[in-house]
Amino acid sequence: MEAYIFDAIRTPRGKGSAKKGSLKDIKPIELLSQLYTALEKRTGINNKEIEAVILGCVGQVGSQGTNIAKVSTLYHQWDHNIEGITINTFCSSALSAIGLANAKVTSGMNDLVIAGGVEMLSNVPMFADKGAWFADEEVIEKAHFTHMGVSADLIASMEGFTREELDNYAVQSHQRAANATQNGYFSKSLIPVKDKNDATVLEVDEIIRPTTSLESLKRFDPVFENFVTPSIKQKIAERYPHLETLKHLHHVGNSPTMADGASLLLIGSLEKGKALGLQPRAKIRAFDSTACEPIIMLLGGQFSIQNAVKKAKLDISDIDLHNFGEAFSATCLKYQRDLKVDEDKFNVNGGTMTMGHAQGASGAMITTTLLDEMERRDVQFGVAGISGGAGLGAGIVVERV
Repeated sequence: MEAYIFDAIRTPRGKGSAKKGSLKDIKPIELLSQLYTALEKRTGINNKEIEAVILGCVGQVGSQGTNIAKVSTLYHQWDHNIEGITINTFCSSALSAIGLANAKVTSGMNDLVIAGGVEMLSNVPMFADKGAWFADEEVIEKAHFTHMGVSADLIASMEGFTREELDNYAVQSHQRAANATQNGYFSKSLIPVKDKNDATVLEVDEIIRPTTSLESLKRFDPVFENFVTPSIKQKIAERYPHLETLKHLHHVGNSPTMADGASLLLIGSLEKGKALGLQPRAKIRAFDSTACEPIIMLLGGQFSIQNAVKKAKLDISDIDLHNFGEAFSATCLKYQRDLKVDEDKFNVNGGTMTMGHAQGASGAMITTTLLDEMERRDVQFGVAGISGGAGLGAGIVVERV
């Protein structure tokens, strides 16, 4: 049995700031409820047909705690028989949720599933769960916790990327995201967020900076050198002895921007879709999740995409569009270099660096924007992939039908 995507929607991404974010006063559970309403209106589905809701969420504490996937369906007054699963594979959580939905459908376990993610960093800041990986000194030492920005600098240093190359990528990403927004490329799947008075709070991604230039980025100093502890410096030297110097090249302008947002996909069997009168937008050709060495960390998404393309019995050259989580500029440049992907096929409408990284939701968001662009360009194959903490990664191949 094969799994199909019948719809894919997302909220705009707001600034993940408790002071400045437009979505800061909206509860994460309410954000999901508004997307559930949108799915009902767009597809005409009866919630009694939905068997499971699977959501990625990294900060599972406070307003995002107590299994938000399940509780959000109860809050929305949906049928109590719907299974709710909240998962955390760090930044790849939402794409992992899509992978689990794919497995449930292809195995025959479920016929119709909602998968996606939610993260509101204005409500629950990064590291708010105080997890042992980064908060317990003994665990930090034995599990080799490394700050993600240090990993990005490690990749840039090993690949020989210059500060100018990294900044050039960031400028291009902002320009592409601004162009896509201005021309309405995201409008098909973008659901405006409203407040309790039904007034629109946010209808487009608010983090994009259209005026970003090489000159404007020069004012930012690298920020991750202070995160290199003596222990991590020693471990990098042991694992990567050929590295002569760890250069610090990433700063706030070429790193992912923290964001609020949510995204959902309706996934099911073709037979169930036909019974409900649903027209599929795409078929999931293959999915892969993997992990890489945890100090370099940010290569898991690239490896997962490569594995997924092989599982789909395709070549990278067969892929028309690549949506790759922008975990710092270096990972994007390495992906393009390693896989020999032309820039006119890669993150053509920007990504998590420029539109915002809503951690547990980002994997679903990049899949949603991928589908939008595949339809706009009328192309057949696309991939979405993203790396997560501790070396985790996930990748998916979709085919338009």
